Amino acid sequence: MTEAPIRITLRQQKDFRFEVDFEGTEIEPLFTDEPPPLGGGTGPNPARLLGAAVANCLAASLLFALRKFGNEPAQTQATCTLAPERNTQGRWRIPRMAVDIQLGAAWDHLKHAERALAQFEDFCIVTQSVRGGIDVQVRVVDSTGAAWKESGARAHA
Repeated sequence: MTEAPIRITLRQQKDFRFEVDFEGTEIEPLFTDEPPPLGGGTGPNPARLLGAAVANCLAASLLFALRKFGNEPAQTQATCTLAPERNTQGRWRIPRMAVDIQLGAAWDHLKHAERALAQFEDFCIVTQSVRGGIDVQVRVVDSTGAAWKESGARAHA
C-alpha cells in the first residue's frame, strides 16, 4: 500500500447524484445517488459504499492471507449486511454490520487456514478503521457451508 494520500473528488451532477473521481488512477468515474424519495437511486449511496468497502477489504485480506500459505481458495464471495438505526437524537447511523465470506474451496483443501484466519482481519485497513464506531461481525464459511469458528473449530452453519 502506498503511503501517499488517497484523493477522491466528488462533483455534483444533479440533486443528490455525484460523479466520483478516484484521482491518480485509471478507474472510470463512479456515480453515487441517494435512493428515492431523496434522490433518483441511480447509483450506490454512501452507506452501501461503506458496506462494499468493508466487505471488499475483508475478502481481499483473507484471499491474500490464504495465498500467502500457497492456497488458491477459488471463487470467493462476500456479503455485507448493514443495520441502520436511529440514534438517541433521531439521526440515522450504522452501529453494526455483518460480513459473510464464502470461499470456493473446502477447509480440508486449504493449508494453514487457521493461521490465515487468525490474522487476516488485522490487515484489513478499512474494517480496522471503522471498528472504532461500528461493530463489524465477520463469518467465514468454506464451499461446503462449514463455518470457521474463532476458536479454530469447524462447525456447520
